[in-house]
Amino acid sequence: MTTVDYGDRAVADPVGLMVDLIAAVDRRLDPGVLHAVVLGIAGGRAKSRRLAAALAQRPEVLRDGRSPAPRAIADLLIALRKAGALAISPPVCAECGKVLRTFHRRGQDWYCAVCSPVPELCASCGDSRTVASRDRLGQPRCLACPDTDQRDPFAVIHEVVTRVDPAADPQVVADAVRRSATNPGYRRRLAWALEAKPELLTGQGHLAPLRAVLRLIDQLHDAGVAGIVRPACPCCHRVILIDKPLDGQRVCRNCIAKSRIEECSRCGARREPATRDDQGRPLCPKCLITDPANLETCIVCGRRRMVSNRTPNGPICPNCRPLPTLTCSICGRTAPCMLSKLTGQPRCGRCDQREVHCTVCGRFRDIHSGTADAPVCGPCTKPDAELWRACPTCGQAERLTTPGPCRRCTLKQRLDDLLTDGTGAVPPKLQALHDALVGTQRTATAMTWLSNTIVSTVLSDLASGRRPLAHEALDELPGSKAVEHIRSVLVAADALPPRDEQMVRLERHVKDLVTSHATPEGRQILHRYATWHLLRRLRRRSRGNDITHTQLNVVRVHLRAAVYLLDWLKDQDLTMASFRQSDLERWMTRDETQLQREAGHFVRWALAQKIARDLSFPAVKWNGPSQAMDDDARWATARRLLHDDTIRTEDRLAGLLLLLYAQWPAAISRLTTAHIEKTDATVRIRLGDIAVTLPGPVAELALEQVSARRSHAVLAQTDSPWLFPGGQPGRPISAWAMGERLRKLGIRLAETRSTALFQLATELPAAILARTLGIHITVAVKWQRAAAGDWGAYAAEISRRQEAQEPT
Repeated sequence: MTTVDYGDRAVADPVGLMVDLIAAVDRRLDPGVLHAVVLGIAGGRAKSRRLAAALAQRPEVLRDGRSPAPRAIADLLIALRKAGALAISPPVCAECGKVLRTFHRRGQDWYCAVCSPVPELCASCGDSRTVASRDRLGQPRCLACPDTDQRDPFAVIHEVVTRVDPAADPQVVADAVRRSATNPGYRRRLAWALEAKPELLTGQGHLAPLRAVLRLIDQLHDAGVAGIVRPACPCCHRVILIDKPLDGQRVCRNCIAKSRIEECSRCGARREPATRDDQGRPLCPKCLITDPANLETCIVCGRRRMVSNRTPNGPICPNCRPLPTLTCSICGRTAPCMLSKLTGQPRCGRCDQREVHCTVCGRFRDIHSGTADAPVCGPCTKPDAELWRACPTCGQAERLTTPGPCRRCTLKQRLDDLLTDGTGAVPPKLQALHDALVGTQRTATAMTWLSNTIVSTVLSDLASGRRPLAHEALDELPGSKAVEHIRSVLVAADALPPRDEQMVRLERHVKDLVTSHATPEGRQILHRYATWHLLRRLRRRSRGNDITHTQLNVVRVHLRAAVYLLDWLKDQDLTMASFRQSDLERWMTRDETQLQREAGHFVRWALAQKIARDLSFPAVKWNGPSQAMDDDARWATARRLLHDDTIRTEDRLAGLLLLLYAQWPAAISRLTTAHIEKTDATVRIRLGDIAVTLPGPVAELALEQVSARRSHAVLAQTDSPWLFPGGQPGRPISAWAMGERLRKLGIRLAETRSTALFQLATELPAAILARTLGIHITVAVKWQRAAAGDWGAYAAEISRRQEAQEPT
């Protein structure tokens, strides 16, 4: 393995590299023991990489034990020797060559206890000797010239404290000293420091030469000693922990970070460096954690992402990290919560993502405190001048992490760069899009969307006139989700007229499929079948509404079945006119035959159109559900969705509509807020011609979804008519996405719907079932027959009710 390979592996697999290098020297050590020893010494990711790189650069240290080398190498050698690796050399003294069991270090050299001390001039006798202690001025003293002070440090410190508070209890002061300095020598130095500068206790603590002075001030202040003043940071003037030395003073962590600001060599942000690259250039924290070399595979989702938590089983990414279940301080729900950095109180994911009008300042911002009815934004929750600074562009108080403008001003500048033409003005047709994006509730989401190369290129071309603003111009681009999202944003902003995208996609698919067929006869038949039968029937059934992805897939499958059959006929030198029953049966009995049921639909259409003759391919009649029904499991799942507040409201409501009212994900996804009807006493949902009264808990979920629904789109339009908004503006969630969310809840879609529909068919007549659930009357009749419902008794009961209501 080359040095370059070592370097790459030191980053990708540092522990494995060290294990291999050590095993090459001592093969007798058990691999499990070796791996455990290396893990115990390697520590975190950064330390293990440095250790592996040092070991790969000079693997001879495993045999000779000589420095210079990092301290962790010496610790590793000692641990390996203790584990029984006799072929591994222990560390040896850099000066006398003595074998070391413990060692002293100067730089990257290891020394024994005799060779380690460096002689200095004694401040008393002037001789060059080993330093035994230091005097009250910090000067070295040899063993023969100690700075003797026979006084009790507790008494000295108590005397200094009584100058501030004559009533200070000696025992209280002594306890504070013990908690602040545990070493007797350190207590003596503490007493000397306070004796030299008593003003440290009364507000000048930022000049403390020892950290113990600050700890003592905190202990005395908490104990109620009068006159003790906690020091403020000399830079930001906040009374906060100050333990970082800077120019002879002690400052807070925030100010020391500001003093270390450098420009990141990768992204250009001016921040305190988190690390440095191989050439010593600074890297900011964001570039460090997002570096591809630092991404690891999450044990939950299996994707390579940055690490948020480390568990004994492996790393977990930020999206998969477990959150504690707490009571949200804003909405009161019991759900997985994070602790707010501003208030320290738990806040659920729903409130964390919620943007509302602050009841204090009236601005539309993220909610940080208050209640669901009276939310309060961040600057009004904690009006800290250091935390919330005025944006240099708009002047509004924002949580600025860089010296530049706020996110909204940055977004506006980015939009001006993309959407202005050669004259510097936004074209009139794109003005609505510009205004909608500038006013979006989610500036971070909009910035992320605009950073996509395809998005920025397309918007720039539309604004400059290089590409006309029309659906046809977007159709010329390679098909992708990014292009479809751009189209939906333009439609939602009224820059483009709406159109049925699924139908356009289907028509394009039909055209490509017909054109690509091999024979002229096949192309003609496929064109007639697709255009005048499948598409015509689909348009008639959609009644002017946009078709769904499920309907599109049904047509695609029918067309694919027709192509399979026509291709087989071509291979057999047959046509639809010469196709006979024996040929059909021979095709059906083949092992390679696919989509027989859909092919039967094509054959029956061909017979009706006189394209084929003398064929028999009857349709398969539905005779009831084929799977076993588990009504107990259905009701257990319904109870869980009714009472489990940790599940999102939209998932609970969608699951209950499937469990209780047998609604397919395709039907659920296309519900609008107009389908929810609220009166003074009841809440109804209109799934068919007749509205259904919802039970109390389900009604609460429906009303909560109407009020709290929020699209994941870049425009984040709150006036979307859809009950379950999708990721694209103006569109509902797709049936596939809705089905996936229900599957994650443990709901088996087909079995659950069949169970619900079977149960409802035993309780309601077919006519009411069809009008209530929005299904076809023939489907309702079939389910009634499968459930063997006796509706003669039901009709008689209704007649008796009417007779009882008539006046006598």
